[in-house]
This record gives sequence, C-alpha cells and structure tokens, in this order.
Amino acid sequence: MKRVIITIVVLAAALAGIMYKLKSNKEHNEAQTAEVAKKNDAISVRIDTASLREMDISYLANGTFNPKQESVVAAEAAGRVIKVLVSEGSRVGAGQTLAIVRGDKLDVSVTNAQAVYNNALAEVQRFESAFATGGVTKQQVDQMKLQLENAKNNLKSAQLNAGDVAIKTGISGIVNSKKIEPGTYLSLGAAAFEIVNVSALKLRVNVDEKNVALLKVGQEVEVTVSVISNKTFKGKITFIAPKSDGSLNFPVEIEVNNSNNELRAGMYASATFGNGVKAATLVVPRNAFVGSVSDNKIYVIKNGKAVETTVVSGRSFGDYIEVVSGLNNGDVVVVSGQVNLFNNTPVNIIK
Repeated sequence: MKRVIITIVVLAAALAGIMYKLKSNKEHNEAQTAEVAKKNDAISVRIDTASLREMDISYLANGTFNPKQESVVAAEAAGRVIKVLVSEGSRVGAGQTLAIVRGDKLDVSVTNAQAVYNNALAEVQRFESAFATGGVTKQQVDQMKLQLENAKNNLKSAQLNAGDVAIKTGISGIVNSKKIEPGTYLSLGAAAFEIVNVSALKLRVNVDEKNVALLKVGQEVEVTVSVISNKTFKGKITFIAPKSDGSLNFPVEIEVNNSNNELRAGMYASATFGNGVKAATLVVPRNAFVGSVSDNKIYVIKNGKAVETTVVSGRSFGDYIEVVSGLNNGDVVVVSGQVNLFNNTPVNIIK
C-alpha cells in the first residue's frame, strides 16, 4: 500500500512538471508570435526625399500654322461672270479687281427706281407752285423734297447694281482657290475666291494652367517644324486667351514671319516657351504619387508611419513632378509599396 502511494505521488509530481513545462513553452511561443506579428504589422516601403532642384522650366506645345489673314470674297450683286482676272496662286493686293459680273438682269430695278424718282420730282414742283399761292405749307414742301432725295439715292443704287460689278479683294495675299469661271451665274453673296495672306503665319497652341502664368504678349518663342530639320524659327506671342477651355488649357497664338515663304499654312509645328531657363523648384519623383499625378496623393513618413498627404502638383519634368504646396523641402516620401498602405500605417524602410 505504501508503495502504491509513493508511485501515485511520483506520477503526480511528474505530471505536474510536464504541465508546468508545457505552460512555460506555450507562454514563450505566444510571446515570440506576438513579437513577430508586431514586426509584420510594418509594411516594407522604399523612400525618397522632396527637394529643391535646378529644373529646366521650358515648356513644349504643339499646333498647326494658320494664315495671318484669310478671306472669302463674295459677289456683291447677282449676275453672270463675264471676266475672271486672276488664277489660283496669283498674288493680289487689297482693293484689286478679281472678276467682273454683268448685272443686266437688274434693269427692271433701275426702271422702277427711275419712275419713283420722276414722280417725286414732279410732286416737288407741284408743291412748290402750290406753296407760292398759299395752297400748302412749308412743312409739306420740305417733306416732298425729302422723298425726292430718297428716290434719287435709290436710283443711283439701282444703276450701280444693274451695271457691270467688280469683285474686289479686301486683303493682300495669294488666291488659294477660285470658285468661278466666265459664264458662271452668281447669286448675291455667293463665294467667288478665297484669299490667304501667308507673309506671316499664326501658330495656335494650348498651354496648361500651370505654365500659362509665365507667358506674356510680345514674348519671343522658339518654333520648330518637323518637316524642316535643323532650323529654328523665331515667333512672338500675340494672343493669350483670358479664359481656358473645358480641359483647363489656354489657347495661345504665336506669329512667325514667313516673308521667304518657307512655311505653309497647315504645317505641324512645336513652340518652346522659356527655352534654357532654369529655376529652383520643389520636386518629388513621379512614382511618389499614389495612382496618377492628378490624384495629388502622396505618403509622407512621419514617426515611422506613412501619413497620407494631399498636395498640389505642378509642372512635369520627366521623372520628377513639381509640388506647388503640401510638402516641404526635405520631407521623406514613399516611392514604392504604396499599394499596401493606409493612412498612419507603420512602415519598414528598405534600401
């Protein structure tokens, strides 16, 4: 009996020892697991720094050339074309006659106007005779004289329209297209010629809101044309739109001298604004932005955590983007690993 009791005591002591050991191991393992979990809460990221850099602030914009002036010359009277004095490609001066239109079908208008004039003239003579005898007042005589003057003007107008009418250009330039031939019948206002003045060309481009503030009317601009290699043209800004279009771009017009006729309207060209000008600019790497640059979201490292920060982005410099506001020089930003981040996520910085 005594032996049984001793055996039971020994077994109980052994069992207690085993239980204690298991409990100690469990607590140790839980502590290790908690430590690993604590470390695993930190997201691994790569970083860079917002910094002031000397950046080339030149800006490139593309567009096509338009003539300095262009005009569609129309018929001022209906009639048949009897003579065309110019051909396509002809150089013409302002006021030059381009074609002659015969308006003989308007003779009826002249006859009617002549009849009205003759009647008004007779009425004036009759009223003046009546006034001499006191039959009408001076006011009535004056009214009839006014009617006579109107009739006279209408007659002159009808006579001009009924005769041969010259089609003249209002601008100097080149005949780009001729829409009539001798024998063509023209109605009033029908297009007859298209005249373009290409002694200077206007390059129209769109400049975004981040760059348009640096431009001024009269500022010189370098212009290059893709089909004319190894040559740069000088242009001058003549217009900056006071209002942007729907995509926050501002139309800008640049005039380029073309006296040697090297350029053609419709050619594709590029304008470089502020070429070679550098300025200290606060920038961050492009990949610091979460999503696209236009989202303006960046994670900044503060006290070991990634803090979501809203910035205002500016100009693009290739791999770098200007930050107008929201960051300071020296701020540490996340450039890789943002996909796993939320605001105030602990981070582990890797090289």
